[in-house]
Amino acid sequence: MASDSGEQLAAMPGDWERALAVVAHPDDMEYGAAAAVAEWTAEGKQVAYLMVTRGEAGIDGLEPAESARVREAEQLASAGKVGVASVEFLDHRDGVIEEGVPLRRDIAAAVRKWRPELLLTINHRETWGGTAWNTPDHRAVGRAVLDAAGDAGNRWIFPEQLESGGVGPWSGVRWVAVGGSPEPTHAVAVGDVAVERAVASLAEHRAYIAALSDEPVESYARSFTEWIAGLAAERFGGRRCVTFELYPR
Repeated sequence: MASDSGEQLAAMPGDWERALAVVAHPDDMEYGAAAAVAEWTAEGKQVAYLMVTRGEAGIDGLEPAESARVREAEQLASAGKVGVASVEFLDHRDGVIEEGVPLRRDIAAAVRKWRPELLLTINHRETWGGTAWNTPDHRAVGRAVLDAAGDAGNRWIFPEQLESGGVGPWSGVRWVAVGGSPEPTHAVAVGDVAVERAVASLAEHRAYIAALSDEPVESYARSFTEWIAGLAAERFGGRRCVTFELYPR
């Protein structure tokens, strides 16, 4: 997922209190960023999750309505393992998220409601690095988050939210951090406790993982999480870490 560049990664800013993670599917945060969230919540920072879909197209053996029910429950349990109490879901269609004004509108509304200093999202680039093609849902959501960070602060964009929703413009987003980017610029060091919490968080996606792999769920979650945590260690002083491509606002 990370670039092969030997350039050292900078430390992620720590002078913030509220973050909102906006991703396409249940499990997107757990495939890479959960250990960073565990570190932040342990420090007393507030992190909320917004899923653009309910993951209804994610399990081949389950009908969409049942898949959505299962994956929502898995995501709520998963978030709790890393100290996230607020998880909300939008109703964009899994697998065919459309990039455009409606998606920006929904994300801007969430930003205005939550009023974060840090926005988190998933890789918006075409690949994960090399020839590993990224999915259209991830690309659409990542780009929309970058756009909505500005939309939320402009009172003349989606003004109906301000008139009817009881919220005001929010221009307090200071950074957008993109997880899983093949071009990371920053990282968060993650210790053993945070990694263990991230393993437990990914393992809560039992039905999803069982549909992907014959490996036992706990073993799968541990091997993936530990692999991610060590991937960029050489570029961050030998420390296990979670990487982000950081866009200052």
